[in-house]
Amino acid sequence: MSKTKEEISFTQGPIVSALIRFMLPVLGALALQAAYGAVDLIVVGQFGNSSSISAVGTGSTFLHMLTVVITGLSMGGTIVIGQYIGRKKPKEAGDVVGTIIIFLAVVGVLLTIILEIFAADILRLLKVPDAAFDQALSYTRICVGGTLVVIAYNVISGILRGIGNAKLPLIFVGIASVVNVIGDLLLVGVFKMDATGAALATVFAQLVSVIISLFVLRKQKLPISFSKSQIKVDRGILKQVLSIGIPTALQDLMIQISFLVINAVINDMGLDQAAGYGVAQKIISFIMLIPSAIMQSVAAFVAQNIGAGNKARAKKGMKTAIAFGCSFGAVIACVGIFFGDILSMIFSTDSVVIKQSASYLRGFSIESVTTCILFSWIGYFNGQGKSLPVMIQGISSAFFVRIPVSILMSQITNTTLFYVGTAVPITTAYGLSFFIICFLLEKRKEKRQSPLLE
Repeated sequence: MSKTKEEISFTQGPIVSALIRFMLPVLGALALQAAYGAVDLIVVGQFGNSSSISAVGTGSTFLHMLTVVITGLSMGGTIVIGQYIGRKKPKEAGDVVGTIIIFLAVVGVLLTIILEIFAADILRLLKVPDAAFDQALSYTRICVGGTLVVIAYNVISGILRGIGNAKLPLIFVGIASVVNVIGDLLLVGVFKMDATGAALATVFAQLVSVIISLFVLRKQKLPISFSKSQIKVDRGILKQVLSIGIPTALQDLMIQISFLVINAVINDMGLDQAAGYGVAQKIISFIMLIPSAIMQSVAAFVAQNIGAGNKARAKKGMKTAIAFGCSFGAVIACVGIFFGDILSMIFSTDSVVIKQSASYLRGFSIESVTTCILFSWIGYFNGQGKSLPVMIQGISSAFFVRIPVSILMSQITNTTLFYVGTAVPITTAYGLSFFIICFLLEKRKEKRQSPLLE
């Protein structure tokens, strides 16, 4: 099985350097992905008004939900590919690629049809302000039309990360970001197309990225055996992929639904609060990059080591990631708490919107520390293929903690977005408790089994 210098082996050598070498490109790719919506909001914020900001903020929040579901499903492929790479089975890894191409293509077509039909109903459920409704609907429908493009990017990125290559996804999303910036400035700034122009620029940029990535991949020598004849559904592999992908996607979906409920609660508080929350969410999408990069890196690291039969090294990787992430998370939390207004000025010139955004950020920011631990554990369990605990934690925290606490905080007399924002770190505290119990139970089970193995 051939390996190029772009692929990183997680099964041997220093853990810290391997994780950092993989994590940095992942972090860069995630940052550029977050820049998609951020650039939309920045440009619309400079050339539009509160209605435009609210439309793009709510529309992109809903579309982010769609993206994380697709990412969750493709995560199953990433983990199974990583495990086969760890076992040195390149042909089986290629079979996984063919299976997820067919499966996610079908999912993409169905999602596009359903969401195009029900886009207006979904936005009404989110209580989008009347002044922003038409623009939000236009933004959402255009972006939903690009669902297959989003799926194609995630399939390509998932395959590359499964084999230990995080650099190419960074390059591909970097190209898309440049095209998106040019498109936004042209369609929104010059042609005054507002939210519609921002959506068109985003979809076109993603399409350009996918076309270039397919061209580059044809020239690459990858450590998997893959041919056109393998583009078919292997039922056994599909079962493996779905056993990880469905629980991951379901828990991601439930989490995003809970955030959409929060969005609806805040939309009901008024247009200024809705616009402020939209700005805050864009900033948060950057704050959460390190935890997200940690989760993907730990999942890939653990998958390869579990495939190679080295569980002790998998645990060390998870603990290393926690220490690394918390250090950076503490710095980011301080920035969010004390400089939230300055960060908000990047996305809006409206003083009221800036004030509302900064208020929400002060309540939220401690999350950037605690979630590094939570996401490391999620990556650890996902990498082993044990996505059921992840799903249970995600769903229970969303519906039994985050939503009730958010609604409660919004009902306080003279409440502000600060109080609503505290619902997120409170939810993470529950998630940490949940995984501590799971980790201890796993340790206890291993101790019981170890005498039998000796």
